[in-house]
Amino acid sequence: MSLPNALSGIFTHKQKSYKMVLVLALLSEMDAAGERMVFLQSLKTRFQAFLQDRESSGEPVDPPVNGKASWSDVTLSQITQVIQTPITVLQEILEQDPQEQTIGFKKQLYETWDQDVLIELHDYAMQELEQYYSNRPSSSTFSLRDTLHHIMKNYLQAKMEPFGKNAFGDFVRRQVPAGIKSLPFIHENLKIQASVGQGVWATIPWIAILDRRIGESTQRGEYIVYLFAEDMQSVYLTLAQGVTEANKNGRVEGHKYLRRKAQELRAMLPLEGLNKDEEIHLTSGGLGRDYQVSTVAYYKYDRDQLPDEGQLISDLHNLVNNYEQYVDAVLNPNEQEQPPVADLTVSERLAAINAYIRRKGFTYPEHLIENFYLSLKSKPFVILAGVSGTGKTKLIKLFAEALGATSENKQFTLIPVRPDWSDPSDLLGYKDLSHQFRPGPLTEVLTEASRPANRHKPYFICLDEMNLARVEHYFSDMLSILETQQWRETQIVTDLLIREAGLVSQEDKMRYGNLYLPENVYLIGTVNMDETTHPFSKKVLDRANTLEFNYIRLDQLPELRDASSTRTTTPPVPAPNAFLRADYLQLIEVYDAESPFKGLIEETTAKLVEVNNILESIHSHVGFRIRDAVCFYLIYNEQSNLLPKDAAFDLQLLQKILPRVQGSHDSIRRVLLRLLEITLGRKLPINEWIEDASELWKDVDKTVESAKYKQSARKIIFMLRRLDEDGFTSYWLS
Repeated sequence: MSLPNALSGIFTHKQKSYKMVLVLALLSEMDAAGERMVFLQSLKTRFQAFLQDRESSGEPVDPPVNGKASWSDVTLSQITQVIQTPITVLQEILEQDPQEQTIGFKKQLYETWDQDVLIELHDYAMQELEQYYSNRPSSSTFSLRDTLHHIMKNYLQAKMEPFGKNAFGDFVRRQVPAGIKSLPFIHENLKIQASVGQGVWATIPWIAILDRRIGESTQRGEYIVYLFAEDMQSVYLTLAQGVTEANKNGRVEGHKYLRRKAQELRAMLPLEGLNKDEEIHLTSGGLGRDYQVSTVAYYKYDRDQLPDEGQLISDLHNLVNNYEQYVDAVLNPNEQEQPPVADLTVSERLAAINAYIRRKGFTYPEHLIENFYLSLKSKPFVILAGVSGTGKTKLIKLFAEALGATSENKQFTLIPVRPDWSDPSDLLGYKDLSHQFRPGPLTEVLTEASRPANRHKPYFICLDEMNLARVEHYFSDMLSILETQQWRETQIVTDLLIREAGLVSQEDKMRYGNLYLPENVYLIGTVNMDETTHPFSKKVLDRANTLEFNYIRLDQLPELRDASSTRTTTPPVPAPNAFLRADYLQLIEVYDAESPFKGLIEETTAKLVEVNNILESIHSHVGFRIRDAVCFYLIYNEQSNLLPKDAAFDLQLLQKILPRVQGSHDSIRRVLLRLLEITLGRKLPINEWIEDASELWKDVDKTVESAKYKQSARKIIFMLRRLDEDGFTSYWLS
């Protein structure tokens, strides 16, 4: 029999053995498990075991990744990186379940196959594997030394010839990458690209080696590149950065960024034997200067004194190993050794944030920073409400600064909301009449935060005066996307905000295609509630913690400074994204018989059920989304031992429940009085106070003195008073 069409050509194009090994490992694991879908972790183990078995028996095998001596030395984390490429290439026949962490053949295909198809697929994979090894090109047929010398010797002459269909140009663009690919340490994730110009001969030709997992363009990111001097007297093997993207805001700012990033990489990597300065001389023009400041480290080779083949290969191998260390750090930030500040506990880090803010001359209510932190960790969307001038925007900026996120390093962005915003294009962007995509301010931040090199850093977006326009109109896409968060391996991903298929130009597709809300982005809106602004719908309130800034103490002055002391401030303590990132997305992840938080979840849910029974009479009861968010807030609080349990639940009543209550009927008054009973922890003469509850606000401090949930009780009393005086009340009127 012949294989189905979906399987017949899956091995036609290959540079490594990984596709065949993946299919063989999957078939073996399916046979052992007796299931179509198998655990991804088990598949990785079997994939590695297959390569180890071939290696130990002396059979041909692709060289181990990351410069390891054997496949036995390769970690499962590195296998995760290796296996991702063939999984992606075979996505037409494979499917994954990110929740269950399983993988298998697509159900609609698998159900049409009988057992003979799987047997034939196994034989097909084995046949292709053996043919691949028998035809694999040998690195001995390629000479790196001869190639470099040939380019330097002949390039100037070639530049005098027509550019189109030039044999020398074809040699550099096609034969050179093919030769470098044959080197044993060049694995499948590495893309080799060479250029002698586009339409006209380049001043500085180059040969680049890029890891596809962190980027495929030399315009941005980090990669290895051979750079040939304009006079062809020397060539530099460099670890470099793309300059096109960095210079978009001007060369001055671009060079600042490139130098800073070069210093970071020099501190991160061993780079033994390489030069780590800017003394590369390619050309006297501006492009040469760009290359100088963007270079992290390099070897220099003079044309008339080229090292022997062994030395050139060894140098390239060394640089590839360094580059792959960097790639590993980008792809697996949680597995990398962090600086000492990463060892701070949550409470220690929050204390450092408080100290930083105080030394900047600002004072906020007790436990506000802890509350802000827990709110962000529960859901990366928080609203700060209150009268103008209370420091809402400043809190966001200083909190971000204290964690090392500033506007200078693009980790903090202020986006002023305009009253005429009416749809998501005002934030995300739009296609103009020529079909070119014009990104919005939010899209630019998401693109920067999504870069693999930045995924371990938190990014803060402040939507200032968020309700000058109707939030449900311009923010609707983001509100929906927030609810699609799910685990993919160890990363939190969402559905796509911008699809590649909807973009026209290749540049737009590469930069903005398939953009989603990354796990390291935190959205904070500031709002004033007055006649110039719009109210919030329950769709917005359900997805955010609302922190209020209405209780102002003007007598709180900045800390006095000793006139004789130095004027230094507490330095910021940069934090990894893990500090703020959610640990759980669904309650089932943390609720089971063995969970230390089982009792806390059940206790919290029982309280919310009591509250919900009250809210149901005015159709303001909450759903599972709010239940889970409140539970996560209390779990994170208990994990870090930040607030007393009742104080934490009090804040959640205040921020997640009370904003839903508004109206002018007696039913609203009765609901508020019944909620007040819960917050005060005692029975009230509700029937009597339905007519007149003024006794409550004669002395608010005394009324709430012994309350179980003081802040919520105080807020309810203000809402009742407003209902009596104005005939209408809401959370926002106090």
